[in-house]
Amino acid sequence: MKHPLVATLAAAIAGLALHLPASAHSPGGHAGHGAHAGHGGHHGHGQSAPVKEQKPWGIAGEAQAVSRTIEIRMTDDMRFSPDRIDVKLGETVRLVAVNAGQVLHEIVIGTPEELKAHAELMKKHPNMEHDEPYMAHVDPGQRGEIVWTFNRPGTFEFACLIPGHFEAGMKGTIHVRR
Repeated sequence: MKHPLVATLAAAIAGLALHLPASAHSPGGHAGHGAHAGHGGHHGHGQSAPVKEQKPWGIAGEAQAVSRTIEIRMTDDMRFSPDRIDVKLGETVRLVAVNAGQVLHEIVIGTPEELKAHAELMKKHPNMEHDEPYMAHVDPGQRGEIVWTFNRPGTFEFACLIPGHFEAGMKGTIHVRR
């Protein structure tokens, strides 16, 4: 190319586009959940599979590796049931989140520190887009799921980070033991 700066900028823009999640191109946001509204979860929307990224609490799992399914009910009294899950190190689990309430709920897995920081960020930016394999947004009366491999030992949490829900105590604990 005759203009190296133009070529460099074009390559940079193309590279950024490859790293944006598909949901970043959809209208709406976290409060309405853009591409998630009405679907009861984040998997199977015709988008590419989520990128597998090692997190302190594990990595996205493969459906064929699931050793058990755990149903978690989400209610409008801002509670999860069960609110405590025990997992073996290396186990791949399907978490099925059932929204038994009348308002939108979500389930997000993380460290207590990351969930608290994310909840604070959600207060400031309630329309943020999300499409991570460790979270599911679930409309009233619907189901969502997360398939996760817990390959790190420790105590982690799951929470609903919809503004006001986390603050009302909508969280639970995951114990990953050897």
